[in-house]
Amino acid sequence: MGIAVDESVDDVRPWVDGISFPVLLDRDRAFCDQFGVINVPTVIWLDEQRSVVRPNAPAFADDTFVEFHGVPSAPHHEALRRWVLDEIAPMDEERVIATRHRPSADEQLARAHFRLATWLLRAGLTDQAANELATAGSLAPNDFTIRRAGLALVGDDPFGQKFFDLYEDWKQRTGGAYYDGD
Repeated sequence: MGIAVDESVDDVRPWVDGISFPVLLDRDRAFCDQFGVINVPTVIWLDEQRSVVRPNAPAFADDTFVEFHGVPSAPHHEALRRWVLDEIAPMDEERVIATRHRPSADEQLARAHFRLATWLLRAGLTDQAANELATAGSLAPNDFTIRRAGLALVGDDPFGQKFFDLYEDWKQRTGGAYYDGD
């Protein structure tokens, strides 16, 4: 299943046209908080008991944007086939635990500021919300579920120049590692 971390169904609709699996809307980012998602798109593999088999990692359905993000789709597809068809888990439980992203105190505080910003926006208090989003972004500069979503919430294009500026800044600071285990 897919989980969209957007503000409305209308925001999601263009991206899910033609998709044959369920897509849920998580406008309050509860899923992101529970599973430590800091970048989208990301894939998390859960087994039937909701245990994490493969923690957050970038994965893409095809190679349409591989020149941009540098993550080919084939290794993910091969690992998924091994897990589904041959029951070969992509990593052992110890590695799953070691590579799961655990938000820092600043990242947790950023999520609180982000939640307050969304509440303020929904209440029509846009200036106050913009301040909270800026604070959230400064506390968690590598969390694109906050930074990119914040762009859309204040009316900026989350695929526009401001996003690409954020992305270039992030690449310079992190070397392009999506999560702690990358």
